[in-house]
Amino acid sequence: MSTTTIDTLRFATAGSVDDGKSTLVGRLLHDSKSVLTDQLEAVQRVSADRGQDAPDLALLTDGLRAEREQGITIDVAYRYFATPRRRFILADTPGHVQYTRNMVTGASTAELAIVLIDARNGVVEQTLRHAAVAALLRVPHVVLAVNKMDLVGYEQAVFERIVEEFAGHAAESGLPSFTPIPVSALVGDNVVDRSAHMDWYEGPALLEFLENVPVGADPSDAPARFPVQYVIRDGEVRWYAGQLVSGSLRVGDRVIVHPSGETSEIAGISALGTEAGAAYAPQSVSLRLADQRDVSRGDMITAGVDAPVLTQDVRAAVCHLADRPLRVGDRVLLRHTTRTVKAVVRDLGGAAELTANDLGRITLRTAEPLALDDYAVSRRTGAFLVIDPADGATLTAGMADLA
Repeated sequence: MSTTTIDTLRFATAGSVDDGKSTLVGRLLHDSKSVLTDQLEAVQRVSADRGQDAPDLALLTDGLRAEREQGITIDVAYRYFATPRRRFILADTPGHVQYTRNMVTGASTAELAIVLIDARNGVVEQTLRHAAVAALLRVPHVVLAVNKMDLVGYEQAVFERIVEEFAGHAAESGLPSFTPIPVSALVGDNVVDRSAHMDWYEGPALLEFLENVPVGADPSDAPARFPVQYVIRDGEVRWYAGQLVSGSLRVGDRVIVHPSGETSEIAGISALGTEAGAAYAPQSVSLRLADQRDVSRGDMITAGVDAPVLTQDVRAAVCHLADRPLRVGDRVLLRHTTRTVKAVVRDLGGAAELTANDLGRITLRTAEPLALDDYAVSRRTGAFLVIDPADGATLTAGMADLA
């Protein structure tokens, strides 16, 4: 990656109710000077009306009226800010157990998750659920932010006890590693600037860590995956349009069309109406093949090496998103990239049903083969949605496990 390029980090926040997540996000925005003057003035006015001496930074993030009235976060809110070192897209997710599915939505594209803990309460049930979701979604980096250290006298022993307890549960959840940081969002300790109150802590402040954590691997280095979104007919010539979600393709490359298994060669690549010699993920392009092949929306074009697994038996870890339960025997639709096929639920990991916010395992049998990758290898081509065929509502988010 060029040293002159300012990259982007997508990260998500999660924490139990009243752990101070909204205040932490507000502090990040305020102390990194990412808050507009009129926004800050509005927060100061509301805080003064409430008799507060200092601005309530949580008001910068709890923007929905329902959230303000209930005093909780109920939906995923995306915040955008930048420092001279990096741009950030922050998914602020809810803390209540009934909104676990919202965290799945926010963390599904994140490269880092901040799991917040109240130092007074330590590890609670929601902490474990958030760790499990981060592990389930294979979030590459996890920060354990132990908040409200000012309310426990900045005691090192308290911090270390929480980190030790979380480490045991993280290992059980399949979370390979995490970075613990003691903070006080209300005061600003170790959020943007390092704290003078915790000289025993030698690690980075939170923003410093966010600015320097490695951003994920270049998607163009992965095996080529091109789900066909649209077929464009230009006289006798057919172009196949879509997004190259991983890898790279060049004119002259031998390719395979899935699920038919037919092979051909790339004869042309068009990017924004201009002929190109190559395409790199995540570009949206159109491909022309050297041979007439029966290719339609939902097919996947891949390079001749490192082909995906073609299967009708799909095993996966899942988070159930809908209020309607999912049961063994249910007939559903499975949507994978641009392909949607009929499927039946064969097994739910021994459970009788999955209800909203449940984490579990699933086995489905599809009516047609799917070109799947293991989610641990590719978060784009290893993920899928289970859809209600009656109304098109999303039921379940799945992460394929082909091991």
